[in-house]
Amino acid sequence: MKAILVAFDSLNRKYLPPYGNDWVQAPNFQRLANRTLTFDRSYVCSMPCMPARRDLQTGRPNFLHRPWGPMEPWDDSLPEILKKAGVSPHIVTDHYHYLEDGGATYHTRYETWQCFRGQEGDPWIGQVAEPSIPPNINGKGRRQDWVNRQFLRDEKDWPQVQTFDAGLDFIARNHDEDNWFLQIETFDPHEPFTAPDGYNRRYESAGGEPIFDWPDYADVTETPEEVERARHNYAALVSLCDAQLGRVLDAMDEKDLWKDTMLIVWTDHGFLLGEHNRWAKNVPRMWEEISHTPFFMWSPRCGAAGERRSALVQPSLDLAPTLLRHFGIDPTPDMTGYDLAPVCAEDKPVREIAVFGHHGMPIHATDGRFVYMRQQTDPELPCGVYTWMPTRMRGFWKPEELQRVRGFETLPFSKGIPVPCFEQPRKPGAADAEPEPHLLFDLENDPDQEAPVHSPEEEDRIIELMRSELQRVHAPTEYAARYDMKL
Repeated sequence: MKAILVAFDSLNRKYLPPYGNDWVQAPNFQRLANRTLTFDRSYVCSMPCMPARRDLQTGRPNFLHRPWGPMEPWDDSLPEILKKAGVSPHIVTDHYHYLEDGGATYHTRYETWQCFRGQEGDPWIGQVAEPSIPPNINGKGRRQDWVNRQFLRDEKDWPQVQTFDAGLDFIARNHDEDNWFLQIETFDPHEPFTAPDGYNRRYESAGGEPIFDWPDYADVTETPEEVERARHNYAALVSLCDAQLGRVLDAMDEKDLWKDTMLIVWTDHGFLLGEHNRWAKNVPRMWEEISHTPFFMWSPRCGAAGERRSALVQPSLDLAPTLLRHFGIDPTPDMTGYDLAPVCAEDKPVREIAVFGHHGMPIHATDGRFVYMRQQTDPELPCGVYTWMPTRMRGFWKPEELQRVRGFETLPFSKGIPVPCFEQPRKPGAADAEPEPHLLFDLENDPDQEAPVHSPEEEDRIIELMRSELQRVHAPTEYAARYDMKL
């Protein structure tokens, strides 16, 4: 058996035709939906990028015990398990966070890997002179990004295109072989929303000046015309993603891979493009545009295609056990995700509740119809970080942070290793300024989450499901105090 995982970053489901969009040019996503299963209730778990990837490798939630960071010494790793079982895992990616301190232990779990440079502010091209920066209103951005953009002249130069080139090369050389897993992972359509001119020309204001393709992680203060420009730039980048996806589908057709190759298309999270008067994803309230994600899967063992599934799933947790079962390998006892085979075969639910969020911020849960956002009872309470790998995205922890050890605890999944718990002060922005700390939304009647509902019965039911799930996945006992829930 074989498997291909195509991973995108920050892909908003509302910009894809299979999820109802009628203006973004993405025909290959519709073609994908015709050949796979489309999941209608797919939700994130840990946020954002590398926390989601630790979920993906380990099949258990990262955000309950720590924020962004490397793999831990006790972690069960999907690609390492595959290697030991005689399956060759290979990753091709332009996601440059794999090469930073906070992610440098992820790609090395694979048997082989290729990384392509140039996304976002990747410290790629060395240039002492100041770059030429065109007129722009980007609220976020780095000098290095403007340096890198100078070297994206033709479509073939785009890191995403190079990544898919490498993935297709792997398929061309190995399609007749058995027992391999290929992960083709691009940073796009993560900001900045840059695409070759041919894609920009498909949308009225894409690529125009002043450039607006990297919104700040903040409230919307731009004009409606500027918001539209950012959305059109995002759409152009989605169209580039669609074109690369089409190349993978072509290879599946040409090499007759559908008969024995699982195909998964996944994203770590979505992105706010002005909805709820907000940009981006790192916000206390994880709205549907962030948390409710597109997800597609073809399983040759199941054989169902062109159908939709309504059962609640969390791919970042569920894919590890699903892929292991695909290769005839049992998931480890510490994996808390579910094999999605029953969902694929007959839309049989595997979970009642999905719990998700950022570390130390409001905790969220959904049963597929209701979404519940529960604020900290006391947001001034410090938050424990359980880790032997004290690094953040770019750099080590400061000495004073390392001195805040409040004790050691052997976690139920840490393989007998005592783990230091560091006390993390309250996160800035961890609590909303809204007077109502907890919000409940009925997606069936309010899919855009415009009006919270008041239903003590539904809130109590969701809380009980949350409590049960947090116990199942071994959330720290301090969550009882932080969120006023008995564990």
